[in-house]
Amino acid sequence: MKIFRFLFLLPFLAAPLHAQELPPDKRAALDAAEALSDEVHHLSMTLWDLSETAMLEDRSAALLVDALEAAGFSVERGVAGMPTAFVARYGEGAPVIGILAEYDALPGVGNAPVPARQARDDGMTSGHGCGHNLFGAASVAGAIALKQVMEERGLVGTLRLYGTPAEETVVGKVYMARDGLFDDLDAAIDWHPATETKVKNQKGRAMNNFTVEFFGQAAHAAADPWNGRSALDAVELMNYGVNLMREHVKPTTRLHYVIPNGGEAPNVVPEYAKVWYYVRDIDRPSVEKHYARLLQIAEGAALATNTEHKVHLITGVHEYNHIRPLQERVQANLESVGPPAFDEGEQDFARRLQRHLSIEEKGYATTVEALADTLEAPSGGSTDVAEVSYITPTVGFQVATAAQDVPWHSWATTACHGTTAGIKGAVVAAKVIALTGIDLLTDADLLRRAKEVFLQQTGGAVYQSPLPPGQPPPVPEGTE
Repeated sequence: MKIFRFLFLLPFLAAPLHAQELPPDKRAALDAAEALSDEVHHLSMTLWDLSETAMLEDRSAALLVDALEAAGFSVERGVAGMPTAFVARYGEGAPVIGILAEYDALPGVGNAPVPARQARDDGMTSGHGCGHNLFGAASVAGAIALKQVMEERGLVGTLRLYGTPAEETVVGKVYMARDGLFDDLDAAIDWHPATETKVKNQKGRAMNNFTVEFFGQAAHAAADPWNGRSALDAVELMNYGVNLMREHVKPTTRLHYVIPNGGEAPNVVPEYAKVWYYVRDIDRPSVEKHYARLLQIAEGAALATNTEHKVHLITGVHEYNHIRPLQERVQANLESVGPPAFDEGEQDFARRLQRHLSIEEKGYATTVEALADTLEAPSGGSTDVAEVSYITPTVGFQVATAAQDVPWHSWATTACHGTTAGIKGAVVAAKVIALTGIDLLTDADLLRRAKEVFLQQTGGAVYQSPLPPGQPPPVPEGTE
């Protein structure tokens, strides 16, 4: 019986015993982050309720700014020409450590926090299908915990929390990077909600995000169509050319588009039409090559339809630049904290959601995945965190906040991110951020090795923004 009781208690004893082995500074950081669990809950759920989309995150940004100012940070608002971007600062001197926060929602994926497709009672149609409500809350809490330990234990350095809007349109950090806001960082930390708990270890894809507008001549589509020049014909011809191009690019390439404007009425030859493109590949040179070809196709479509055209590059990003020494340290911190401890009610929610989606009823993931010896194959989309990773050594990780195998950027992930399970994942993230921040502030050898790898991988090249010089960010009219 005594042996049985010991074996029963062992899993519960393992985590606190492991945590007790941490150095005093990291033990204090872990405790400080744990004490902020209620704040993580408050911030996460308030952001989830707001569900403000890219460049419209006024109340979401204000919520996080208020929390940071209340904790003693000084905050600069409206940086890089974006009203919802901000930088919160504490401390002085080296090293200078950055923590990234996101808080924008996605349009059209709003849902009640239930395991079925169900509209919200308040009629909100946008939603945090990417979990940025948890992202923003955990990053702010991790920064506050780190500041508290810096004060209490006299740690020297500068801490910055970057409020970065419009990640879903891959905009915020690109314009902040172009304007030099990350230039003096010694290292940066980011995390992301996910269906697994692990260190980020694949590069994602570089990308260009651009529009092409075509300008023709309106006419009566029945009475005198010969007097018209259809801008919609130009859009369709461009899309046809791009779809033929798909056969002649490598499997790593991604080309996708929507038509935001294709005319107003069938009996009017459209004098204006617009197509919006993303082009992606595994590295920046490949994207630039494809982009040049796409511009030729746009020009050809305009010539063929006797229309004029205008290209606008909204944003562009690199692939993510990983730094192995930082990855290994975050892996150790993830293992120290452990994955979220989901209870049976939360696992039942996940299984019911998976049943509704007709996928295997696995529930939430409950392990910390091992860090592979080499980088994984590129998958998924693109992130503007990549721009930071070409300016300073950057490390990322993810924590399980949504049920396994559910479609991302969907109502299902929105539902998960409005529950206690999602918040548990955010608390884990806040702890890992705080622990990693202590490492970066106190371990000079870690920073040295990280910088050496960074210089090797970038060749010492100065960061070059994909943006045209002087281009303003795409801030909606009336929001400045």
